[in-house]
Amino acid sequence: MKFTLEAKDKATKARAATLTTDHGAIQTPIFMPVGTAGTVKGVHQRELKEDINPDIILGNTYHLYLRPQTDIIEKAGGLHKFINWDRNILTDSGGYQVYSLSGNRKIKEEGVKFKSHIDGSYHFFTPENVMDIQRTIGADIIMAFDECTPYPCEYNYARRSMHMTHRWLDRCIKRFHETPDKYGYEQQLFPIVQGSVYKDLRRQSAEYIANAGAFGNAIGGLSVGEPAEEMYAMTEVVCEILPEEKPRYLMGVGTPINILENIALGIDMFDCVMPTRNARNGMLFTAHGTINIKNKKWEDDFSPIDEMGITYVDTYYTKAYLRHLFASNEYLGKQIATIHNLGFYLWLVREARKHILAGDFGEWKTQMVKQMDKRL
Repeated sequence: MKFTLEAKDKATKARAATLTTDHGAIQTPIFMPVGTAGTVKGVHQRELKEDINPDIILGNTYHLYLRPQTDIIEKAGGLHKFINWDRNILTDSGGYQVYSLSGNRKIKEEGVKFKSHIDGSYHFFTPENVMDIQRTIGADIIMAFDECTPYPCEYNYARRSMHMTHRWLDRCIKRFHETPDKYGYEQQLFPIVQGSVYKDLRRQSAEYIANAGAFGNAIGGLSVGEPAEEMYAMTEVVCEILPEEKPRYLMGVGTPINILENIALGIDMFDCVMPTRNARNGMLFTAHGTINIKNKKWEDDFSPIDEMGITYVDTYYTKAYLRHLFASNEYLGKQIATIHNLGFYLWLVREARKHILAGDFGEWKTQMVKQMDKRL
């Protein structure tokens, strides 16, 4: 794997780079559609590849481990073959999912015992077996096992949790180096910075993670309910410490505005369920603001969904028709909205990249934030 910085914006800390793996080049900044259980909800792989066109998607260790289970994925020859996806895949370690199961899990130094949301069976994740599971799933980029702290979170809890995440990281790295790549291509491990919304803890964690010497680094534990300003403050602190010559991934973020603001702080990679989840609820993101397609005002609006025409659905269907599909609870409505939103997110990060390369990202970002911060 190789990470090549190509340009830095003069007015901000935004950067454009290329991350090259055995499954192809990832041009950054990049947004990774979330394919939790081996599917980006509501989208065929053909549409994903040809219309939305991401260089990389995300899968989730917790969900894939429980269903279809790793032995099925291994028999298929890895997740790429199982889902018929020949580009890059990153897997989240399951730390966030385990955190969200607060009533059904027990965290100890050794690892986390949790109850399956599917059948109530008990399972145990350790830093070691999470490395093995992700190796078997076959992601190009695998994440360290961490504890994602809630918000709000007491300082002492955040500190204890951060130190445990660091100890778990040491165990992840040891296991990762003891095990070979699977399926004939290179896999790389990204550690995760924690520390809640405390600057001193974030600095400490960023230094620990930077010193681990991994190929790339991630920032976790944000976008869990804290105000956007807190998120930006933590990202800024961490980006000052994480090495410039390595990719930086901000996990689980966020709105289109969040993404642009964090690109300006030096982030390269993003993922979030927002474009797909909000699409299924009738919320469309556009360059000129947000549309709630369920509103009566769109009932007889026969203009295209989005005149920018980023994906084929934008000009193929009208707002009135899409509203009708939602009012009738037709699956097609959710599919159309999902393709639109994902297409828009990918367009947004690619436009950001163009403006970083052109040297006017700061100016463009300010204008876009103003435009997108509207309800249409």
